[in-house]
Amino acid sequence: MSGHSKWANIKHRKGAADAKRGKVFTKLIKEIITAARIGGGDINANPRLRSAVMAAKVENMPKDNWERAIKKGTGELEGVNYEEATYEGYGPGGAAVFIESLSDNKNRAVAEIRHALNKHGGNMGENGCVAWMFESKGLFLIPTDRTTEDTLMEVAIEAGADDVLESGGDWVAATRAATGGRGADVIFDPVGGERFESSPRCLAPEGRLLVIGFAGGSIPSLAANRILLRNIDVVGVNWGGFLSIEPTLPAATHEALAAMVAAGRVAPIVGRSYPLESAAEALDDLDSRRARGKLVLAIGSD
Repeated sequence: MSGHSKWANIKHRKGAADAKRGKVFTKLIKEIITAARIGGGDINANPRLRSAVMAAKVENMPKDNWERAIKKGTGELEGVNYEEATYEGYGPGGAAVFIESLSDNKNRAVAEIRHALNKHGGNMGENGCVAWMFESKGLFLIPTDRTTEDTLMEVAIEAGADDVLESGGDWVAATRAATGGRGADVIFDPVGGERFESSPRCLAPEGRLLVIGFAGGSIPSLAANRILLRNIDVVGVNWGGFLSIEPTLPAATHEALAAMVAAGRVAPIVGRSYPLESAAEALDDLDSRRARGKLVLAIGSD
């Protein structure tokens, strides 16, 4: 006998797994409380809350837990009040640092951040001292087999893109060069294939790769060690999967997007409108890549 207890080993392993699960639950509960406090407790009318609840369901959080978190956020139950805040400063060598935080105690949070910066040769700065240097960047992968580079460039710039890169060359280096060496925060990939394998190297630390499809012909795959080594997220985006969890999602998403359009936060490019009886022509324009932006089918005289 080795002297080791099988049951003690199981207890330690279960304890470690429970601690890890509890850490994930705590993070999700903070996000649910904050989302409910800012946008209300109606999941259908609050996209941020809906996303947080879906993430909780994926992690198998009990329904009572996330429902209680929503009530704490809306004030129906007493609980911790989490607040979002941003801090700016300088790291070693004068490197600019922009920090986003979520805490129930801003005084404690700012003290801990100041301590961490000072400990490593940095210091806190005033609001606005470095924020102007930071900007979120996303990368969209677009199939180009049925369009020209000039047309793609024109449409992309019109939609607000900063640059258009050709993936045939060293597009990883080109992406990093275009983002000041940092990489993209989010990559939207409907292409898959060989390009997907290079996408993780284009991401910034803690970036997110959204797998939307595989127009390139092959289903994407990615080794888990590449995710672990780079501290990135890889997320599948499939409407069918969402609908099986939350059937009311399409209507709620439409309302949220309509509100963003009305407020000028989103400006979709509408290439052309068709009467309903010309739906076949619209589909043909999509298939042949003659469409620019969104195509609209008009139903009725209005």
